[in-house]
Amino acid sequence: MLHVAIVDTKKINIIRAEKFVKNFAAGASIFFVGNIRKNNNNKNVTGITYDSFNKLVIKIFKKIYGEGIKKFRLKKAKVFIEHAKGYVPLGKPSIIIAVSCKHRSEAYQLSRYLIEQIKIRAPIWKKEYYKNQKSEWLKGTSIKVK
Repeated sequence: MLHVAIVDTKKINIIRAEKFVKNFAAGASIFFVGNIRKNNNNKNVTGITYDSFNKLVIKIFKKIYGEGIKKFRLKKAKVFIEHAKGYVPLGKPSIIIAVSCKHRSEAYQLSRYLIEQIKIRAPIWKKEYYKNQKSEWLKGTSIKVK
């Protein structure tokens, strides 16, 4: 079972994630929350604006989920992925990934796989804002063409 969404930054919420992955057949639930940190590349960050090609992001999230389920041979995993779009201030969450699986090793593997693949493949762009009032779009990961 899967839930994926791009949401307004004010709507990103771990309680929804927890409710979605609640599963009495699962022995483990993992919650990954990506927060805006105060320092990146020796610059004092005050926030980040995320922009995305929503339709493609959702498609890629679903594809990555399917690949992870197949790769780790999971049958009853529940996954919740929400990524913020818009301005996210320092300390606030930009992404939530929640996973429930029968065993903890499966939950850890799948959660890690999801975030690493999202960082590489999802068309989500970041513009960092700094304490000195400057900002810049960050260089992303190049798409690998086969």
